Formats: sequence, C-alpha cells, structure tokens
Amino acid sequence: MDHLALPYERNEEWLTLSSARLLDFARTAGKFPSPIEAGSHPHQLRIWLLALGLFPEKWVNRLFSVGGIRMEGDLVLLRTFLPGDPGKDAAYRMGLEALPDARAAGGESSAETLFGDDWCLVMNKPAGMPVHPSAPGQRGTLDEAAVRDSLRRGEKQPAKHIHRLDDDTAGPVLYARNELAQLRLDEAMREKAVGRQYAAIVHGVPKRKSGTVNAPIGKDRHHRARRRVAAEGDAAVTHYEVLECYKEASLIRLWLETGRTHQIRVHMNHLGHPLVGDALYGGSDRVLRHQALRGERIAFAHPWSGKAMTLEAPEPPWFAEARRRHASL
Repeated sequence: MDHLALPYERNEEWLTLSSARLLDFARTAGKFPSPIEAGSHPHQLRIWLLALGLFPEKWVNRLFSVGGIRMEGDLVLLRTFLPGDPGKDAAYRMGLEALPDARAAGGESSAETLFGDDWCLVMNKPAGMPVHPSAPGQRGTLDEAAVRDSLRRGEKQPAKHIHRLDDDTAGPVLYARNELAQLRLDEAMREKAVGRQYAAIVHGVPKRKSGTVNAPIGKDRHHRARRRVAAEGDAAVTHYEVLECYKEASLIRLWLETGRTHQIRVHMNHLGHPLVGDALYGGSDRVLRHQALRGERIAFAHPWSGKAMTLEAPEPPWFAEARRRHASL
C-alpha cells in the first residue's frame, strides 16, 4: 500500500495520524467508510480502521487486544514503535550487553548500515558473519550488530531480518523495525517483490551469456551440509548474466526469484560452473577460502511510504582481489 500521501508523527512508542487524512487516503484507494467521531472508543476505532483497509487486520486486532489503539481528539494513535524485549529477544539482549564496550571501541568493525529509519534497516553483512545464531548464545551475528547500531543511534526498536545470506556471502540484508513493517516486508518476500542482485566468480565460461536455472533444490542425503538439485525439492529459480570472461573463470550477475538455502551455489554447480572458492560444491581457489559470492543490491517498496528503495553494497576488497587476479591469468 502506497502511503506517500499519509504523513505521520512519532511520539515515543506511538504513531500519530490524522483521522481526516486517513479517511481521505482510504477514499483515494477506493474505500468509502463514514468519518469517525473525535474521541471515539477504541472498539469503534478498531472497527473503523478495519473498514479503511489500510492496515493488516492481524496487526489492528493485536494492537486493540493490548490497548495499543486510542483517539485524542481527531488524532488516531497506534502503539507501533515498541522497544525490544531483552527477555524474549536474544539478539536485542546481546546488543544491550555489548553496548558499553562497543561505544568505547568505536563500534562494529565490519558490518555497516546502508539505510535506516523508523520502519526498516538495511545492513551490509561482511563475509564470515552469520545473520543469526546457529546455537543459543552465539555472539557476533548480524542480528546483534543491527540491534547495536540502532541502540547507538538512540533507537530502541528491535531489528528482525526479512531474509538471510550464507555466513560467507557478503551483501545487504533487510530488517524490519516493528511489527507493521515486518508484516508488509514478509508479504513482499512472499510475493517476490524484494529484488536481490548478486555477483559471483565461477569456474569456467558458461556456454550461454544469460539464462535461467529453474531446478528444485532439496537436501543431500549423503552430506548433511549440502543441498542438491532434486525433483522432490522446493521450487528454485535463478537468473544469470555473464559479465566478463577470463581464462579459467567468469564474472556473473545473478537475480533470485526464490531464496533456497545455497541456491546460487547449487544452481551454478548444477550448470557445471561451481563458484570459485566454494569447496562444498566443487570449487577451489589458491587464496580465497570461501565462495566468491556477494550481494550487490537489494530493492523493495518502503513498508510505510511505498517508495521504491534501492540500496547497493560496495564491492568487498576480497572480491575485487579475486576478480582482478582471475582477470590477469
């Protein structure tokens, strides 16, 4: 839903909106509910908000159930910007615990923020940093770094990742900062409306300059960590384009329609062109100790404004070195 014409104010945890503006916007979107009386009871306000059709029913009903909906005069107040809960959110708790040391040390060494506001956050993940813990108590994740970055900026909301990257893949990762943003961004992922662009260095030179790999991916029964193309697997679609051809390798650009575990690595190996450095799927490199794969760009509609957002991550030095090295052979 495009909210470009719907300004708001934030007062601590509360989102404040004009009821007249809400009504005008709903009518523009083809909904024609009656105006709501100033100072209406939360029950009437809930029914009116649902009739507007501007917000997810699940979210409106949950807010109502916890006293998160009220009116002050003709203003609608929705308790949207909740602080993180260290008792339930391990990443938030770890971020809080590490904050004093992080301030003294000057912050995270390698994860950086590409974009952040009241609604969402895009973090640039370095290779070697997991997005989330693989075991209870694991430190040094991007989730923790995202929380810590927010806390440094005075933002107490949590950060919930919308998608993931393999530990050794660098690139942008999208986060939601509140439940409304998460509902909208999760829906965008389901509808394949979040664009993810990658660059990789693969062994050999693909016969086709561009193409699509449409091959389901499932677990490898013979290797716990691997995935493989399998008829009984989950649908997986990868588009690719060859950018540069070297003597023994190629630089390619890729776009994902789906987000299966190891998808790019599995699909390129399936084509006979495993990623340079990717020992798990048949690749190798005399210098690089992980796959030559990075996220270049992420594109999505902002969860509040609807504005088209495109964030690009800078090329990591290790990827630039591998690209130049293979180009020089």
